[in-house]
Amino acid sequence: MDTTVLRNRFRQQFGTSGDLYFSPGRINLIGEHTDYNGGFVFPGAVDKGIAVEIYRNGSRKVSLLALDQKDAPYVEFSLDDTDKPEQHWACYIFGVCKELEKRGVTLGGFNAAFTGDVPLGAGMSSSAALESAFAFALNTMFADGQVDKFELAKIGQATEHNYCGVKCGIMDQFASVFGREGCLIRLDCRSLEYEYFPFDPQGYKLVLVNSMVKHSLGNEYNERRESCEKAVALMNAQFGRVEALRDANYEMLDAVKKDLSEQDYRRARYVLDEKERVLAVCDALQAGDYELVGRKMYETHWGLSRDYTVSCPELDFLVETAQDCGVTGSRVMGGGFGGCTINLVRETVCDKFISKAKREYARKFSIIPEIYQVVIGDGSRKLQ
Repeated sequence: MDTTVLRNRFRQQFGTSGDLYFSPGRINLIGEHTDYNGGFVFPGAVDKGIAVEIYRNGSRKVSLLALDQKDAPYVEFSLDDTDKPEQHWACYIFGVCKELEKRGVTLGGFNAAFTGDVPLGAGMSSSAALESAFAFALNTMFADGQVDKFELAKIGQATEHNYCGVKCGIMDQFASVFGREGCLIRLDCRSLEYEYFPFDPQGYKLVLVNSMVKHSLGNEYNERRESCEKAVALMNAQFGRVEALRDANYEMLDAVKKDLSEQDYRRARYVLDEKERVLAVCDALQAGDYELVGRKMYETHWGLSRDYTVSCPELDFLVETAQDCGVTGSRVMGGGFGGCTINLVRETVCDKFISKAKREYARKFSIIPEIYQVVIGDGSRKLQ
């Protein structure tokens, strides 16, 4: 990522230079909406993310410049403020500050500017990259790195919960902090045990197609979480020891089906299906069977579309186009309601797929989708 513009703007705004940090966005190969259900996910950090330049200013004031924000790109707040800023983007940084202070970190004021090449609203977790970049930077500057990586990921998650209105799981922040070049991470979202899996699909590329439909989670996300919690409560009352859908099986779910709405039942069943798919993909990766990985990706997409209902016509069209082109695997990535599809594409059909996706999508929706080829990269780090 070229940080020249960021460095120049920082000097123009603040009259000095600071330290530079970076946190990546992420892809998730499979395991969607399983994180807050205590299940497994399979993310990896990518070579796109958020860069932050930051400098102590010797006061209690935080001054922020968001290079990619057209409206209200400059915000100030005090570390002593109790009310979060009006600008939504600044709430992520305000929340990180408050969560670090809750954990005993004594912060001082700072000036910061940030920019990114991870697309906003594309399902690549730009918000987690932003949280992780500031958490990592502030931990390094004010606590000598004493807050461990697990806690940094939890700080980002708590920021979403407490300051941004999204009850997200831990996956996005975990992947941003713990990413490793050339590896995906199987994360147990309950125990936070994790294992790196080499991801080197010779002859394949990872291609993201941005539908240009900006997803907004908020209430839709929380509503699906509530559906899962209803099913868990009923199964726990009948069988005991069901703390999350991770603990359930199909027989348990069918036993309480009569007490669930059809919508809640289908959402819960999708999560059980996805739990099985993640484990199948682990075996497939160890065997180097990327064709099986691709089939499971398609199964995930149609489960998200038809049962969990977090897709949209634009995303379904892109996945159907991928199928028509012989793409190995394709699905919506992230929370849904827009954003990107992630595609595992044989190099021999990659150009054909990209060309057809752009042409046919523009013809149907009058929008030209953006295409990103991504490489699995490292997690949060100081650049210089």
